[in-house]
Amino acid sequence: MKAVVIREQGAPGVLRIEERPVPTPRADEALVRVRAVGLNHLDLWVRQGIPGHRFPLPIIPGCDFAGDVAAVGEVTRNVAVGERVVVNPGFACQNCAQCRAGRHQLCRSYGIFGEHRDGGCAEYAVVPHHNCMPMPAGMSYVEAAAVPLVFLTAWAMLVDRAHAEVGENVLVHAAGSGVSSAGIQIARLLGCRVLATAGDDDKCEKARALGADVAINYRKEDFAAVVRDQTGGKGADVIFDHVGGDTWKGNMKAVRWGGRIVMCGATTSPVVEVDLRQVFFKSISILGSTMGSMGLLDRILHLMRAGKLRPVVGAEIPLERIVEAHQLLESRQVFGKVVVTVGG
Repeated sequence: MKAVVIREQGAPGVLRIEERPVPTPRADEALVRVRAVGLNHLDLWVRQGIPGHRFPLPIIPGCDFAGDVAAVGEVTRNVAVGERVVVNPGFACQNCAQCRAGRHQLCRSYGIFGEHRDGGCAEYAVVPHHNCMPMPAGMSYVEAAAVPLVFLTAWAMLVDRAHAEVGENVLVHAAGSGVSSAGIQIARLLGCRVLATAGDDDKCEKARALGADVAINYRKEDFAAVVRDQTGGKGADVIFDHVGGDTWKGNMKAVRWGGRIVMCGATTSPVVEVDLRQVFFKSISILGSTMGSMGLLDRILHLMRAGKLRPVVGAEIPLERIVEAHQLLESRQVFGKVVVTVGG
């Protein structure tokens, strides 16, 4: 089979397409014929490297993928050959106290495909059978591959961590990113008023079309000032962020007294200066969030079937042009997900 392999970290040119044997599923695994792979910033980090973190190279990247079940192990029961599936991107031990409580992302053995073991940027991939989720009828492979990581992350941020409520003002940064396009929709579904930031007017217009009540071009306006103006001087109840350094000072001005800042990443800089007096005087909650419970994907796919949420695909690129796909994601020119298609 063809597979994208990272053997060393660096620029997009380190991505190689190699011939590898088709993997054989173990007793409790399924072999998936991959049809589409959604790219995430995680793929960039695995390719580029992160200081102080070691990835198990060589590795096949890609945590979000969809396809057809091609074979199953002898004890696999919940999926059948020929079934169209989307793969839950996280895996855990399934036996510890956190897993039994449905908090799989807190399992000490928790991992993500394409980061901790081979992922889906290949013609075939093996996954534990409980990671295979039936695709909603009428959903394409490309759409399905754009769903898991970003919607799991956004739901956990807004619902499980920030406890966003009806009528609250939610500020969503970087509206054109996959996780923020999911966050805008989920905040609207919860009955919140959504304020979104983006880097150009076209992305602002697309954010409004997706459900944002207010869209702020942060290159032209001070987003904190706009948020205060739009909330009668109060500020945002919840700030949804994965930008980090570039938004931190503005966030501290934009959040209301008693508000919450929830973060799942730091794409600009992980290091910020915090004035703790602002935190305790204003009773601000700063919340970290990574992924979500494996069972949460069931709820998200149900809402997809009901038309309450939808994947946002900005570009489709074939596997053979994987370098171009990474370059496009890095350029931040796309609104929504970059999805790599595999085969015919």
